[in-house]
Amino acid sequence: MSRVAVVLFNLGGPDSLDAVRPFLFNLFRDPAIITLPAIARYPLAALIATTRNKMAQANYAIMGGRSPQLPETEAQSSALEAELVARGVEAKTFIAMSYWKPFVRDTAADVAAWAPDQIVLLPLYPQFSTTTTASSFKAWAKAYKGTGEARAIGCYPAAPGVVEAYAAEIRKAWVAAGQPAKVRLLFSAHGLPQQVIDGGDPYEAQIRATAAAIAERLPELADSQVCFQSRVGRLKWIGPSTDDAIREAARDGVGVLISPIAFVSEHIETLVELDHEYAELAAGLGVSPYLRARTPGVTGSFISELASAVECALQRSGTAPHGDWRCPAAYGKCACREAFA
Repeated sequence: MSRVAVVLFNLGGPDSLDAVRPFLFNLFRDPAIITLPAIARYPLAALIATTRNKMAQANYAIMGGRSPQLPETEAQSSALEAELVARGVEAKTFIAMSYWKPFVRDTAADVAAWAPDQIVLLPLYPQFSTTTTASSFKAWAKAYKGTGEARAIGCYPAAPGVVEAYAAEIRKAWVAAGQPAKVRLLFSAHGLPQQVIDGGDPYEAQIRATAAAIAERLPELADSQVCFQSRVGRLKWIGPSTDDAIREAARDGVGVLISPIAFVSEHIETLVELDHEYAELAAGLGVSPYLRARTPGVTGSFISELASAVECALQRSGTAPHGDWRCPAAYGKCACREAFA
């Protein structure tokens, strides 16, 4: 039986307050995030990390002084490995983070030492972007020197188990609040500069595909909208912004139920930005109720879909999406059109 290594990619997060500044530096020195030559990008990354360190530390302090993303990803990794083994796949899961431990280069060495026959690269980003999935794939291609035939799952924005996991969490939050009638469902995703999308990145189109698939399963929440959070800098970003969507809900006299559809585990953008910053904005505007659905985490349908994605990937080569989604021709940066090596 083939030994299968499944590599789960995610952003990563600082594991202590002292790690916040170097984490920020790693984030902003990535050429996928700041597209400047290294000679300019590195000093700029150092400046941004220094100026944002104090505020970022305060946010991580709210979460107990560290990001919960690694523990949550470890739980997903264990659940996926158990599901694959139950399906008869001799698999071992590994975690590779972009900007904090375990780094891609270290995980690549661990996988090489395990000497797999097959490798499946599985980003924990349902929607592909050059700033996330593509960056992870490039880092892996540069770092991995071991055995095994590799194939990659480029995206899975409308895979049924993923959609059901989000829909179930939304429904749970709505029912727990007493099924309020006057509530708008906000599908909130991390934003990107408009110029990234204009350059052929399919992320926004895939976010909207995810939202449409979830909304179809929730006819009881017919009032819904896609919005984008976490804007930084002076560039024009895709919109509308989540804070503007909350202001619009206030004007319309409805509450909001926010689902973070670009995130599969809890971290700073859900536990601080959504649960504190936007909650305070909504309270100040009189938006009630303000509800927030949880991320999929280790929801059964989500883990089962990831296992199916791995099984499907083992039947092919190269990079391909999982599920029925295919990017329109306009999105030339789609991973499924380009080799990641």
